[in-house]
Amino acid sequence: MTPKTDSLDDFFQRNRAQIDQALANLLPEPEGPKARLNEAMGYCVLNGGKRVRPLLLLATTEALGGDLQQALPACCAVELIHAYSLVHDDLPAMDDDSLRRGKPTCHIAYDEATAILVGDGLQTLAFSALTESSGASAESVLQMVRELARASGHQGMVGGQAIDIYSEGHTLKLEELERMHLEKTGALIEASIVLGALASGRADAECIEGLRRFARAIGLAFQVRDDIIDVESDTSVLGKTAGKDAERNKPTYTSLLGLEQAKLKALQLHNEALSQLQALGLQNSRLQDLASFMIERTH
Repeated sequence: MTPKTDSLDDFFQRNRAQIDQALANLLPEPEGPKARLNEAMGYCVLNGGKRVRPLLLLATTEALGGDLQQALPACCAVELIHAYSLVHDDLPAMDDDSLRRGKPTCHIAYDEATAILVGDGLQTLAFSALTESSGASAESVLQMVRELARASGHQGMVGGQAIDIYSEGHTLKLEELERMHLEKTGALIEASIVLGALASGRADAECIEGLRRFARAIGLAFQVRDDIIDVESDTSVLGKTAGKDAERNKPTYTSLLGLEQAKLKALQLHNEALSQLQALGLQNSRLQDLASFMIERTH
């Protein structure tokens, strides 16, 4: 394991700047006949955000002693997939939201057709970014493409979103809610961590499986915390519309368990994630710091 040499805040600031620059380099210039589309792509990617997924990816690469620069293309790929999902989630046919990160959502700032095209463009750009992973073997790149495709599609994020839409107004059992979030939110978090391991070039199959168990626990904890924040926070702090899930009668951990039991659930999942890191010998890595950040955040 590579030891930490700076604080989590320093890690955030330094690597967010690198990730943002790498994303800006990938995005098309807002010029020519596609200027509106290209401008909207930049608007949706470079308008802030915590960059949790690419930072998890880098933290995994760091923990395993890999080259962080070599992991940057994979960081861009997972963030582009995340950005595309937010653009489509906000559309009137989905969550119908008008605010994202404190700014008008894409279809409000531009129009619905542009927002759909932005999502499509960002999704395909993500896979293009993975092919730019210089230094990685062709086999590793193929594994990364396969992992991200699984996490993004019907077996992961898209499938989870479908369950979410179809379950509005229905009461789900806890295991059904967990399955939905393991796909909708957790799959891309899991992929981020696995891609970080693959980018390091230093993870065997046993290590990757242990990291998957860590990712599944922390991915669910992240979603439980999201549901808690949606109840306890307000729109000005969140940067998106607070209380939207309750308004649409969507199943959440807080609606199913109650607020206090949801907080206990988040803590249990956090402890489970930390136990997986300990089993891997990564208990003092940046991944532990990020796991704590993910369940202590307030927005």
